[in-house]
Amino acid sequence: MSVLHFPELIKRGLVPLKDENQISNGYLDTTIDWIPGLKDIRLKDFPSFLRTTDSNDSWLNVMVDGAQIWLKASNVIFNTFDDLECEVLDAIACKIPHIYTIGPLSMIGEQLHKSNKRSMRSSLWKEDLECLNWLDKMDPNSVLYVNFGSTTIMTDQQLREFAWGLANSKHPFLWINRPDVMMGKSAILPPEFISETKDRGFLASWCPQDQVLLHYSIRGFLTHCGWNSITESICGGVPLLCWPFFADQQLNCRYACTTWGIGMEIDNDVKSEEVETLIKELMEGEKGRKMRNKALEWKEKAVEATKQGGSSYNNFERLISEVRSSDKRVSI
Repeated sequence: MSVLHFPELIKRGLVPLKDENQISNGYLDTTIDWIPGLKDIRLKDFPSFLRTTDSNDSWLNVMVDGAQIWLKASNVIFNTFDDLECEVLDAIACKIPHIYTIGPLSMIGEQLHKSNKRSMRSSLWKEDLECLNWLDKMDPNSVLYVNFGSTTIMTDQQLREFAWGLANSKHPFLWINRPDVMMGKSAILPPEFISETKDRGFLASWCPQDQVLLHYSIRGFLTHCGWNSITESICGGVPLLCWPFFADQQLNCRYACTTWGIGMEIDNDVKSEEVETLIKELMEGEKGRKMRNKALEWKEKAVEATKQGGSSYNNFERLISEVRSSDKRVSI
């Protein structure tokens, strides 16, 4: 819905930005209150493609053109469930009558696995399963899971700030640290950090995230707020520390921290002291406890949506039935 209104934002002169100063001078805090289904949204919460000073920016134009194309589709599939995004889904349904909410896909996939007796797994990277054995040895609700996804890139300084925030929090952690997480060179953590955390930290290059987030030892998730990570955390009932990078992640972060009540945001200019403080709050503080309870409530709603007779389950059955019985084009 936010991308659909890119043309109106451009028409009103809100974007592209007039100059680079608007990124840091408070302009992006401007509230946008006229988009159906979206509440308390600021310019900074919109997909990051808006943060350009170039009206001919290729990504901005791709988003504008692409959104108009899917408005013409006969059917649209969403990896979400009705309770999670009811207001915006109702608004979208006014534009596209035939929408299918069939998420969270990891839970729907589990239903298919049970009925078809075959695996539905896929991954962009080779998964290190040893981390699951390590988690088995940890106490319940004691581990912070850290994963910035498959595309996030950070500087050496940002990597060090996160590392020392983790170390100084004194909490156990599983950190998925991709070899290419730093642009142009391998991600090498300080030897002092490795020594400091060797008895309570596990480092891996990738993992089966859906299984990790369902593990009894996981208490919280430090994430870039990609949509798969958001929905898989909800499936696990796991609250979030959010450090959005680009694309839809800022908007996902906003909803996690406000509407859904399951997240806290880390400043883009990350500092180890802030990371340490927020980890402690998430893992042992009162706000962390409330976020955990809220995440468990959303998990229960996701379970209800995807089990037989639930809204997502019924929508998936309806989708398959209609695809089989007609020649309608279904766009994803």
